[in-house]
Amino acid sequence: MGKPFFSDGMKIGLFGGSFNPPHAGHALVSERLRTRLGLDWVWWLVSPQNPLKPEAPADAAERIAACREIAVTPKTYVSDEETQMGSNYTADTIRTLKKSHSNVHFVWLMGADSLCDMHRWRNWRDIFRQIPIAVYPRPGTTVRAGLSPAASCFSRNRIHPDEAASLAGRRCPAWTLLEGVTSPLSSTQLRSVRSRTKK
Repeated sequence: MGKPFFSDGMKIGLFGGSFNPPHAGHALVSERLRTRLGLDWVWWLVSPQNPLKPEAPADAAERIAACREIAVTPKTYVSDEETQMGSNYTADTIRTLKKSHSNVHFVWLMGADSLCDMHRWRNWRDIFRQIPIAVYPRPGTTVRAGLSPAASCFSRNRIHPDEAASLAGRRCPAWTLLEGVTSPLSSTQLRSVRSRTKK
């Protein structure tokens, strides 16, 4: 699938991750956030490498192909732009995309488990100041996410979930932690199962 048509003023969610491997839980989060936030598109940004994870992920082309088999809902686009940019850092990716698409309203999409560790990301405060952020619940981490260092740092900029549809048009920093149906699947668990199966 080529890059979808989009125009100025559209609201596009950026759903980043290593997707190693992708699974139905990713598709659930993506589609729930797309509808809840009133987004025109969700772009899955498949990262070449997560700097916080020492193990090398599966080949990027393989992960992108696997994502395209799962992300089959309308208005979902699997992107290899981070590989093309040579970017491993979210702050750099967002800065580049906003510069090249200055009239598009981007929103960063993430799971609650990622918010728990976000204070370890490079230039994480800049991410909050560059783009609105929507956080979807994850089993066992949602409460911790709401109390995380990143959430605490930007607690005054947190908006109520009932206002989520306005997030894309808000001035940064602005973020919300939503409620919703969750999936017990995780890439870490799936990798562990595959590893045991191969032995």
